[in-house]
Amino acid sequence: MKNLLLTAILLLNIVFAASAQRSQVSETKKIKSDILKMERNYAIYLPPGYDETDQSYPVLYLLHGSGDDHTGWVQFGQVQHIADKAIAEGKAAPMIIVMPDANTQVKGYFNQPDGSFNYEDFFFQELIPHIEKTYRVRSDRRYRAVSGLSMGGGGTVYYTLHHPEVFAVAAPLSASTGSSWLLNNKKASEKQLSEYAQKYTVESIIANATPEEMAKIKQVRWYVSVGDDDFLYKDNDELHTLFRDKQIPHEYRVKDGGHTWTYWRMELPEVMEFASKSFTQF
Repeated sequence: MKNLLLTAILLLNIVFAASAQRSQVSETKKIKSDILKMERNYAIYLPPGYDETDQSYPVLYLLHGSGDDHTGWVQFGQVQHIADKAIAEGKAAPMIIVMPDANTQVKGYFNQPDGSFNYEDFFFQELIPHIEKTYRVRSDRRYRAVSGLSMGGGGTVYYTLHHPEVFAVAAPLSASTGSSWLLNNKKASEKQLSEYAQKYTVESIIANATPEEMAKIKQVRWYVSVGDDDFLYKDNDELHTLFRDKQIPHEYRVKDGGHTWTYWRMELPEVMEFASKSFTQF
């Protein structure tokens, strides 16, 4: 009887220890935005052991694609399972993963040409400060990364080109870098549309970058990935060619696959491992 009791206690301790070290995913957190004049949702992944110590963590901002919202990476991307596995295997450093919602009222990660809905301003001026105030996040640039798929891949590219001082790592997956659909904004003036086209065209950003801005862009660790059967393959290959011609260091990967969650789930641990090389000393 005594042995059975000791065994039961031991098993309970093991279960308790395992549960205490589990990761957490909160699917719908909210932030009030003064810039957008509304509440915005986001999902967040907290790594195993987050509640057990006072440790601060690097952060990966993970952007969804068109037609999804902040729950896309949770539901279809299986972010918790994939991140837990990558961390447990030592492939990736423990990190916080933030998945914002860019599909409420106005779709997309960018400011509108007429200034009526400035999501990019919200992301940098409100969301990032909110995350760094609310969670134990390391706020130095070297501990901040951004990635995303399709529309979120485009967001990754432009956010990093606009603010290379913010991110140490950028990993666009199957990136959709075109924003011509926003140029149909009938409320915007011709001047606004012209300025918008310059700001949201990769070639224009690179061509107009000052030597100081280009130096910062080149300091970013870029990981560009696309499937060989992806309908956006050409766009990503052109991005690679432009980066190569302008001597912007980057990793370019073309792998078997299409514009599918199968491909993006396969790439998420690669993104985490790539980012971790900036998060840790080596």
